[in-house]
Amino acid sequence: MNIQFLEMTMAQASELLMAPIIVLICVLVVYAIYALGCFCSQYLVRKQNKLAYVRQITSQGGEQVTTHNGYPIHNYFIENPRASEDELEVAALKQLENLRIVTRIAPMLGLIATMIPMGPALQALADGNIQGISENLIIAFAAVIWGLVISSITFWPASVKKRWCAVELINIRKIKGQA
Repeated sequence: MNIQFLEMTMAQASELLMAPIIVLICVLVVYAIYALGCFCSQYLVRKQNKLAYVRQITSQGGEQVTTHNGYPIHNYFIENPRASEDELEVAALKQLENLRIVTRIAPMLGLIATMIPMGPALQALADGNIQGISENLIIAFAAVIWGLVISSITFWPASVKKRWCAVELINIRKIKGQA
């Protein structure tokens, strides 16, 4: 088999990936903004309900355990009082899953979208086509920047929500200990 044919096929196939990756990066930008809005909304709801939640956690029994908006793991426990520790941890991971995936995959997609136009840019350099180099490098660097922006936007909410879930799991253990 001719190695040049294989190389050309791989190069053309990688160029076909560019459009779907750019579309996916655009979708992830929209998702990141949406996720940030959801995070801010949940923060405000948690802040509004914090006093009642803390009062319930620190009570010495006798008070009926109820749901509180903004506290999804706590609410899962109230709806499923026989849930094991593992089930509660899976519920917590499910709360974080999308944010964590987007935080990790966005820079990868940005890197892929950076590398794809580098081949044509190098070819343009070899041909002495300065405009071709410029066009391809603009696409390359814009893609990696947007991948990093997406990751930056989703990293903070993912980290804070991870802490919130951990605190809720600790408080559930306290409630179980009181029962």
